[in-house]
Amino acid sequence: MTVRLTKIVLSFVFAAFAFLVTFDNITDYASNYVFVQHVLSMDTTFRDNALMYRSTTTHAIWNIAYWLIIASEGVTFVLLFAGAVTLWRARRARSSVFNAAKRLVIAGCGIGFIVWFFGFMVVGGEWFSMWQSKIWNGQEAAFRFYTGILGLLIFVNQRDEDVD
Repeated sequence: MTVRLTKIVLSFVFAAFAFLVTFDNITDYASNYVFVQHVLSMDTTFRDNALMYRSTTTHAIWNIAYWLIIASEGVTFVLLFAGAVTLWRARRARSSVFNAAKRLVIAGCGIGFIVWFFGFMVVGGEWFSMWQSKIWNGQEAAFRFYTGILGLLIFVNQRDEDVD
């Protein structure tokens, strides 16, 4: 039962994290909007960067990109929270039922990994050369987020046995 309860609690913890990130981005929209603006415009990358053709200074695209990030973080929260509740309800069930109840947490981890790895490392970090910026570089924070999500995914995905 300890392993099951730990999976449930950690799922709630990551749901709380995704909720706070989503909530903060909505209620303090301007703070991280500036981050998105600088990353997409590539205005703090290396001077004479040959990849500058990828930059965009279109406000609508900045807003769309930011809302896609916020929506994805929100979906991560909803899936992790609903998954944690589902696991809680199945905590005393047979292993086949508990293992099947993991699907929402697994999906939430998948979306979260896509947000923080694909969004921040692949798109932001490589496509928009965020790694070149000393000021507007979110790769270190994103690394912490997606490795935590990946750890939860691996842990939750381990098969559980029937409880006595």
